[in-house]
Order: sequence, then structure tokens, then C-alpha cells
Amino acid sequence: MGRSSQRKPKQAKPVPTAVQEVEAATLHGYLDKVERGEPLTAEEVRALRATVSTTAYLTAEIKRKRVSLQRLRDWLFGAPTEKTATVCPAAQAEPAPEAAGEPAPAGSKADKPKRKGHGRNPASCYRGAEQVKVAHPDLSAGDHCPECPKGRVYPVAEPAVLVRVVGMAPLSAKVVELERFRCNCCDEVFKAPAPEGTGTDKYDETASSMVGSLRYGLGTPFYRLEKFQSGLGVPLPVGTQWKLVKKAAGLLEPAFDHLITWVAQSEVIHNDDTVMKVLDRPDLMRKGKVRKGVYTTGLIGKQGQHRVALFLTGMNHSGENLAEVLRRRREELARPIQMCDALNANTVGELDTIVAHCLVHARRKFVEVAEDFPEECRFLLECLKTVYINEAATQGLSPKERLDLHKERSGPVMDKVWAWIRELTDGKQVEPNSGLGDALAYMEKHWNRLTLFLREPGAPIDNNAAERILKRAILHRKNSLFYKTLAGARVGDVFMSLIHSAELNKVNPFDYLVALQRYHVLVEENPEEWMPWNYASTLAGLGLTG
Repeated sequence: MGRSSQRKPKQAKPVPTAVQEVEAATLHGYLDKVERGEPLTAEEVRALRATVSTTAYLTAEIKRKRVSLQRLRDWLFGAPTEKTATVCPAAQAEPAPEAAGEPAPAGSKADKPKRKGHGRNPASCYRGAEQVKVAHPDLSAGDHCPECPKGRVYPVAEPAVLVRVVGMAPLSAKVVELERFRCNCCDEVFKAPAPEGTGTDKYDETASSMVGSLRYGLGTPFYRLEKFQSGLGVPLPVGTQWKLVKKAAGLLEPAFDHLITWVAQSEVIHNDDTVMKVLDRPDLMRKGKVRKGVYTTGLIGKQGQHRVALFLTGMNHSGENLAEVLRRRREELARPIQMCDALNANTVGELDTIVAHCLVHARRKFVEVAEDFPEECRFLLECLKTVYINEAATQGLSPKERLDLHKERSGPVMDKVWAWIRELTDGKQVEPNSGLGDALAYMEKHWNRLTLFLREPGAPIDNNAAERILKRAILHRKNSLFYKTLAGARVGDVFMSLIHSAELNKVNPFDYLVALQRYHVLVEENPEEWMPWNYASTLAGLGLTG
């Protein structure tokens, strides 16, 4: 495939972090104080700074092409949910049965049980808690009942359970004082032996795993962790944290490298990217044309029931990074399905894939213009709602069974959508340059790739998987603003990839990072035996602990 023209790197926009309502008269009062030479309080300075930042941001956005009041409202106050009932409320405008004096029908909202995952967490959720079993001090099976003279007691299958949660620092420390004696004749010093399990290093694998998990898993900047640990009496300087994660990344590199190889063999690969900032860029000083933008690519590979996440940061676009990964693909394998949105950056490069495009991106174009074209957008949204209901019904089915279900149930729906698009466009019922015209043109142009799930077994219907993993990189960008060097970005990629891959396979990321570092020599020899889904059995087979 041909290479697309380079995208102009997007500049970071000073998006207001919070909406702060300030009366115009109050702001003029602050300016009057400045003119009189009176000092402003810290709160007044913050209000003025927020006002200036918001004004500059809105001015820049208004100058951009295709901006709308709705988009500005979403940027300032947060975008609402994109559910059909919210986007097109008139479609749900029916009187409630209770209002008409009728009982609610079976299966109504009032009768629905809570969704799974809501409510209190049972004791079984505390998998990482210390498990303590307490035997009854006075009774055992077969003893006479203390309350009645005839009965005997027997064990109950389910014990009474108490859950107690205590707070602790992310990193704790132990100071061990070893008594010493010196000979008054030869000056030889005799030191008490260290207790068993003390270790030889000041920071062990758990320390680097915790710092890496907080930094690259939760987006906690080093300086925040330094401040928090200092307040708890266990100092952990920023420089020390960086040394820990840098050393750990070197030990984790073999596992990360095998993740790349594993994704290259995947049946389905999701890809997308987001902008990232790197401060130290010596390549920009060289003469000639140099790509200035830096991007973090997110890849999701799927083989069978297992999924793996990859983060790759650099000057390459998403499609170029995917092409590099697929160089490791075995020649005897069929072409993989590539799911992405329709940006050229996602398909640029020498790719030999079956490309599918994201239905959610096409749907969102109608959501954005639903206020201006409610009837047309309601039709499209209701049709796609049916497709997603069918997709939910395919859970647990094989790719072939899933394809057959979509052909039977979703095929007629998408045929109806296509006929509707042709009716509006061929009949010239929509202005091509309008928002609805753009949305229809997008679906018409990419129709074959948007409907690949009706022809290829295993083809996904959207790229939400890649969008979700990129939130991890975006969280880092929002909290830390940048990487200092590309080497630092590589460390972040290693940790994010391993942490997210563990989460995708429902494995404790912290324990996984500890095991990979503790047994890094074995990992380097056979990295395929240390993937998130099989590392625990590998440890058990070798008689090791995590």
C-alpha cells in the first residue's frame, strides 16, 4: 500500500481543567485592583489565569474549521453519553405505565435486578488479602450441643467471614540494626548475621514493580509519589524512582519483545494512536526533512481467548508501527484482520491485512449532528442499536457461529441502512456540505470496511478495544505532560504493555511484574512460557513462588 502524507503534529491545547464561574463584575474588580497597584490574593490570581486560558482556548477553537457550539459545550462541560435515548430523546417519549395508573410490565426498569458488578464486594473479591482460618476454641465435629442435651454439632460448609481493611504506604521499609563487636587487640569487627529473608539489595523487585505500576499503570508522576512517601516517613526521591524503573525495564525487555512477536501472529489486530510529547529531540537539529510529531500507538492482538496490548512511542504513525510488528509474522499464516478508524495514519505502510473500519466512529458523526437532523439520525442510531444488541448475543460463540448470527440478524438491518443512504444521496434529499451530508458520505465511502463483520469470521464491529488502551497513555500525558527522552518513552511502553496485557487476561499486574524480574534469566531463555496466562503454571511447574 502507498504511504500517506505526513500528518502535521497536533499542538497540545490548554484545555481548561475545571469550569469556574466568575461574574464579569468580579473580574473587572480584580483588574481595578491591579491598576491601583494592590496585590491580588492567590485565589484571585487563579481566577484571572483560568479566565485568560479559557478565552485563549475558545478563540483558537473558533478559528478552527468545522467547529460548532455543541462541540464547544462538550469541550467545556464534558460530552454527554452517546446512548440513543439521550441523543434522540423523542424516540423514547412514551408515558410511563405508572403515570397512567397501570402496573409496570414484567421486565421493566423497576423489576430489573442490579447489573453484575454493582453493590458490595463479597469476600471472594479480596483475592490479594491475607487469608486467616480460625478454628472454634471449644467445639469440634460430633460434640454435644452446648444449648440442648440431645443434639450434636456438625461443621457448616460456609464459614462466617469477616473482612478487615487497613491502610499502608505504597512502599514500606524495614530498618535492621545488626549488633557489632570489635576485638580490642586485632580490631576485627564481628557483625550479627542478617535475619533470613532480609535480602542483599536495598530495593527489591517489589519496589520497582510498585513504582512502575503507579507511574505507568495509574499515571502517578514521580514527584507526587516522592511527596507522598516523604510524608509517610519512607523517602523515595524522584531520581531513585527513575533508576528503579529503568533497571526493571531492562529485565522486562525479553517479555515485552515476545509480546510484539505474539501480536504479529494474531488473527485480529486493533490499532490506533494518540499524540505524545518528548522534550529531548536531538533529531530535530539535523538538516533535512524530519517528522516533528511523536505518537503513541496502541495495538491489541487476539489469538483465541487471549489478548495482548502493545504501546509503541516514537515518530512512526500507527500503520507504520503495525507494519514493523507484522514483519515478524510467520509466512504460512493467513492475512490478519486489522481494525482501525479511517484515518490514513492507521493504514500507512506496507501492510498486507484485511482492513475493517469502526462503526462507532461512523455512528459518532450522526450523534454530532443529531440536534439538527433528529429524524434522520434517529433512524441510523436505532439501526446500529440493533446491530449492537446482536453483537451482545454472540458472546461465547465461535467466529463462524458469530458470523452466521450477524448475517441472519444484522445483515437485513445494514441492507436497510444502505438503501436509506442511497435514497437520501441519489435523491438529493440532503445537502452534501451539511453535517448530515458529511456523515452519510463517510459511511458511503467506507461501507465495505464498515460491514466486514458480515463477511469475515472474527471481524470486530468497532475499535473500542484500542481506544480503551490508549486511555492509559493519555492519562500519562495529562498527569506528566511529556516524556523527557525517547528512551524514557521506551520504559513507559514496556511497563504499560505488560501491565495492560496482564489486566486483559485477568492477572494481577503487580505479581506478574515481580515474577518477570525475579526470574528474568528464565524469562530470557523461554519468554513464551512467561506470558500473563501461563506464567503461574510455569512457576508451579518449576516449584517457584511469584
